[in-house]
Parts: sequence; C-alpha cells; structure tokens
Amino acid sequence: MKYIDEYRDAETAKKYAEMIHKITTREWTMMEICGGQTHAIVKFGIDFLLPKEITLVHGPGCPVCVTPLEIIDKAIVIASRPDVIFTSFGDMLRVPGSKKDLLTVKSEGGDVRIVYSPLDALKVAQQNPNKKVVFFAVGFETTAPANAMAVWQARELGVKNFSALASHVLVPPAMVAILSSPSHLVQAFLAAGHVCTVMGYEDYFPIAGKYKAPIIVTGFEPVDILQGIYMAVKQLEEGRVDVENQYARAVRREGNIPAKKLLADVFEVIDRKWRGIGIIPQSGWGLKPEFADHDAEKIFDVGGIETQESPLCIAGEILQGLKKPHECTAFGTLCKPEHPLGAPMVSSEGACAAYFAYGRYREADGR
Repeated sequence: MKYIDEYRDAETAKKYAEMIHKITTREWTMMEICGGQTHAIVKFGIDFLLPKEITLVHGPGCPVCVTPLEIIDKAIVIASRPDVIFTSFGDMLRVPGSKKDLLTVKSEGGDVRIVYSPLDALKVAQQNPNKKVVFFAVGFETTAPANAMAVWQARELGVKNFSALASHVLVPPAMVAILSSPSHLVQAFLAAGHVCTVMGYEDYFPIAGKYKAPIIVTGFEPVDILQGIYMAVKQLEEGRVDVENQYARAVRREGNIPAKKLLADVFEVIDRKWRGIGIIPQSGWGLKPEFADHDAEKIFDVGGIETQESPLCIAGEILQGLKKPHECTAFGTLCKPEHPLGAPMVSSEGACAAYFAYGRYREADGR
C-alpha cells in the first residue's frame, strides 16, 4: 500500500539505523510527542535499533491520557442523566474517573453511544429531538476541526439539543512546559505529524530557538521515526538548532488554512489542566461565548467538579518523560488494561498500554 509499505521497509529502516550509529558520538535524549509514535517505537523495537547513547522518552501526546480526571467525572455525571444521550469515541469509555468509567454508566442503564465522528453525534441529536445529545470532544489539534465543525453546524442548523463537552489541548504549550521544568531531560523533540497537518509548524521555531532544542516534525511508521531520529541527532551532533519537516508528504509549514480559520471561529485559547501534570497556561481550547448554547459544561452546570488522582499512578511523570511505564510500582500488578489506575494503561495510544501489550515490563534492561 502506497505510503505504508515503503515506510515499513526493513532494509530502509536498517540503513537509517546504521546511519544513526555512524553519526552518534555523545549521549542524547529525545522525546516523541505522540502516543502513536510511542506505540510504533515499542511495537517495532525501534529503540533496540539505536545506539546505546540515544534515549527515547515518551511525551504527553496521547489525548485520552492527558484528559483531566475531573473532565471524566463531568462526563460521567452528564451521561448518567436520563434525559441525555452521551456520545463519544470508543477510546474514552474505559478511561477511569474517580469512581467509575463511562462503560460502567452504560452498564447501569445510561444511554452512552460510540460514534465515529462528531457529525454522527449531530445526526443523533436531529433524530432524537426530545433528548439532550452530548458529544465528548477530546483531543489535540488533530481532532479539533471536526469537533468545531459539528458545533458550528449545530448552530447553523438550529439543532438546540446538541452540545459538546470540550477538552481540547494544544501541543506547543506542553512542549514549553516540559522544557521549562528544571528536571527535564529532553534535548530534542519528534513532533506529532498529524497535529502539524492541521496547525503547520510555525509555532515551533520560537520554542526551538529559545530552548536550544531541535524539533523534527515526524510521521508514524518505522522509517518515518528512524529518519526523524537521524535528523535530530544530526542537528545535535552538529550543534545546530532548527525545525525540520520529515513528514513532508502530509505537512505544510502553514498547515491547513481553512481548518485553522474554523478553529479560530469556534474556539478560544484557555488555560487547561492536563491529567497528571496540572494547569498549563494557554494550553487548551474552549468554546467561545457565542457557542454557549452548545457548551455542555455550561448547560449541565458541572464546572465546579474537582477530583484527585490516584497516589499510586505516576502518569504525570511518564507523560513528561521523567519515568518509563515499567518504573511504576503498580505497572502490571495493580494497574492492568482490564483494571487501569490511569489513562495511559487503557488508551490505545498510552505508553503504559504499549509497554504492557508488547511485553516491555518483562525486559530486564528496561530499554
């Protein structure tokens, strides 16, 4: 399959690994932003192809993982109402709240439905005028345009029983938060290619310049990632700092202009809490006041819900690249996919789920 097979070619991957070995003379630590990249690294054993001097740490780029606990609890409160049809992508249903998850709400009789698009949720609202239909709008910049379109269409079509519980987060402020921490380990980033297909990568230049950290916009297949690592190591070894685009087949510097305009029309930048990390200023999107009639948090008055994370879960440290999943004392024992303590174990893009699925907790050297 074009754009898949060639980026999983074993010989090409081997050549890039050899090139990385040839140019590496020092120890370097880099972070892949996206959970999809983390899963590819662990699944295909990319980190085992690298020289021992290179350490990959896993970033906060799993939208399910960073959704704050109180947003899950707000979703559960709303979904439990008899007058509500609560719609969501399937990956959110098993994310634990403080007491239960959305799948439990469904088992208890709540009308919780999996949809494949926010526009499907809008159709559910049109088909059920006597119900309040809520879509769980979670994610990074990647999923935001479709969610914005659903809210915008609901207003244009006069569908008053449709609303979104929005919890969108933004990548660049998270990168700044990581680099601003005195305990950070990161010397270069592999940026999330799909985020950049929407937003472009103009915003990364000031970050790279200020913190002297190369940023490589990178795809998700093994050859993508190895090429991105090679580009990052080359910059580090040469003492250069720049933003480069490995994922040129999908990403333009300016991003998707119509999508960005729609986002600016529907959302406003706000401070956002990240699960396990805390408040990151100006790191999220919320619905603008003119869309208040479609803002589930305001409609159902759940803004005051606050909760505490499990003290056993170190998701925050994992999402900041300070620790790896197997370093958690609960990993694989108290925390498993069927009984997760935190979102990284249950999300399809979570680092803990990747380590568990591919047996990394059994690796003695922890790499």
